[in-house]
Amino acid sequence: MSTTVTTKEPASGLRRAAAGGQAGDSVFSGLSLGAGVLILAVLAAVAVFLSLQALPTFRAPAEEISGGAGFFSYIWPLVIGTIVAALIALVIATPLGILVALYISHYAPARIAKPVGYIIDLLAAIPSVVYGAWGTTVLASSLVPFYTWAAEHLGFIPIFSGPASQTGKTMFTAGIVLAIMVLPIITAMSREIFIQTPKLHEEAALALGATRWEMIRMTVLPFARPGIISSVMLALGRALGETMAVALVLSSGPLMASLIQSGNQTIAAEIALNFPEAYGLRLSELIAAGLILFLITLVVNMIARAIIARYKEFSGAN
Repeated sequence: MSTTVTTKEPASGLRRAAAGGQAGDSVFSGLSLGAGVLILAVLAAVAVFLSLQALPTFRAPAEEISGGAGFFSYIWPLVIGTIVAALIALVIATPLGILVALYISHYAPARIAKPVGYIIDLLAAIPSVVYGAWGTTVLASSLVPFYTWAAEHLGFIPIFSGPASQTGKTMFTAGIVLAIMVLPIITAMSREIFIQTPKLHEEAALALGATRWEMIRMTVLPFARPGIISSVMLALGRALGETMAVALVLSSGPLMASLIQSGNQTIAAEIALNFPEAYGLRLSELIAAGLILFLITLVVNMIARAIIARYKEFSGAN
């Protein structure tokens, strides 16, 4: 006589594991949704707070605003200074960061690539006030001869028109300091994206007779294009919001007409320098300036998302 033993323990164990996995998925999904909603709520709360606190500035007579000509006349030089300083930083840091990232990922041997990568990453750990102190004590004075030469020989170009600053505290100096500060962001992100390029694509390009640069141009750069744009926009956000470094390097003055003249500030530096002693309408002015900076960064991020969405269909891997 034969006896058949049927056990249901494995099946029941699988069902319990599946039920536990579904519960974990539900919890994780709920936490993720909550985190996303919380971020949107905080963003909305910041926008509402800035708008309410800035209302007295928008309602006040023009003669009561700093400068006596209205809020637009007060904020316009700060907006120009903020955008110009950030653009100078990007013009310098973007090509340099991409080239350094390509050198680390595709040209340098491992014994050199790793130390160079560590040094670039360490630049991001230096406090901004240190960059500002270096910029105002070392870099600014070193650039004075160049500013004098540019004013004499390139003065017919509006951005190099004189009189040249004798202190070196100019928008161009601030842009160079910001470029050094955002360089690690562009380099680190670009390097990681370059490394992720499919090896089969690189090997196929080389097998067809492409040089190393042609392989990079045909496979690596198209694959990394959305990531490069993301890194540049992240660096732009850092440059737009930088405070102490710019506050130390720049000297306050009228609307900037040249990159080698003293004067002007950025919105973030203006707020950082004046907020502790501000009260009443002056406090509302600074909060209104913060609202303008908030809108600028929001628009920049929206443009960045649109650019990334345009190029995400082709990543080099499809």
